[in-house]
Amino acid sequence: MTTTAAFVRSRGTLADLLSGRSNGIGLIRLCLALGVVMSHSKPLGFGAHDLGYYLFDRQTNVGTMAVYGFFVLSGLLITRSARRTGLIRYAWHRALRIFPGLWVCLLITALVVAPLVALRERGTIDGFFADPWARGGPLAYLQANWWTGVRQYGIDGLLAKTTPWGQETNSSVFNGALWSLKYEMFCYVVVGVLAVTAVLRQARRFVLFLTIALYLSIFHDWWSSGQFSGPMSQAAWTFNSPLVGGMSMFWIVYLGFLFAFGATLDLYRERVPINDALGVGSAVALGLSLLFGGFFVIGLPAFAYLLIWLSVRMPRRLHWVGRKNDYSYGIYIYGFVFQQVMASLGWSRWGYVPFVAMSIAAAWAAAFVSWKLVERPALRLKDWTPGFFARRSRPGLPVERQSAAAEEPATAPGAPAPRVDAPTQEIPQQPATLVPGR
Repeated sequence: MTTTAAFVRSRGTLADLLSGRSNGIGLIRLCLALGVVMSHSKPLGFGAHDLGYYLFDRQTNVGTMAVYGFFVLSGLLITRSARRTGLIRYAWHRALRIFPGLWVCLLITALVVAPLVALRERGTIDGFFADPWARGGPLAYLQANWWTGVRQYGIDGLLAKTTPWGQETNSSVFNGALWSLKYEMFCYVVVGVLAVTAVLRQARRFVLFLTIALYLSIFHDWWSSGQFSGPMSQAAWTFNSPLVGGMSMFWIVYLGFLFAFGATLDLYRERVPINDALGVGSAVALGLSLLFGGFFVIGLPAFAYLLIWLSVRMPRRLHWVGRKNDYSYGIYIYGFVFQQVMASLGWSRWGYVPFVAMSIAAAWAAAFVSWKLVERPALRLKDWTPGFFARRSRPGLPVERQSAAAEEPATAPGAPAPRVDAPTQEIPQQPATLVPGR
């Protein structure tokens, strides 16, 4: 690469450099998903705190960091999706990415995994389906969790006595990793409202001011904590929703800030500098804040910018990861389930590294099947539009042109999309959020 080309690549704007399909977002999402599995291996396999908890001065851990990262990328790409499509297609794409994979995972957990666990723990499945709709039953599990909110974590009291997590919490938990999907869905709804009210197109400053307001709330938490590391608890006012259950204002503010930060980067993409000095500086600021404190006020925005910078600066030979086959969402939704099962079988007795390896292998295999048989087939419907809406979605355009004109990236991480070579085109793909945590 010539000196001039290198200078242009390292000194430009987000609009110039993060375009087309040539970027490192797919690899970043995959690494975040694997980081979640590695982090959860500690509490699920050994009853310890998540990976990095003590190293990061008890401020956060690797799994929660992955949650934060997914919300940043999701905010950037899903805001881009909402700007380019109508409300109906936007909602359709979000639903196609989240629900098919989730629903199949819930079905497999309740009707396949749980009965097998019952057979092993009790020697029989007699009584397992005696009253499946009762609280704690397998069908009640499906009914409680189908809309992204986890209102029932356990099934029939299983895993409560045979896993380190169950013994520590005295509870039955099959898939605690699904907790944050309701916050992702909440952000989707907010973006949809901002899109339909033309805020994203005509009043983007509102999103900027919202991002600043959320950051000031985080800063207030940090200042009020009286310690440089910041708040150590997640205690906050909680409200209940009939669809998703309880939602914590703590997570709405912190995850909402990161989502809004990503959205702001997209809305002001022509003014956001992509600079190697800023990227390296963000990495240094993030590392110091994790080790010595101040992560929430210094590390969070630094981490957000670092992810975007890495998306641009990732070596081009790695840009293929996640472009056609994206397993990150599947790794997320299945990882916790299989780790709990393996922990109940006592497979953690061989140590942390072997348990991590087995966890990744199991999650990857499940993600592969989920992508091939569920997620990708569902995403092939992303451009389908009922005739009624096709005739009315964009007045003045012939029906055969409306689909192409309205086409936008699929919500799925790495979903197949037409190749875009022009440097000013948008990214034709959207991520799903993969966000577990304790």
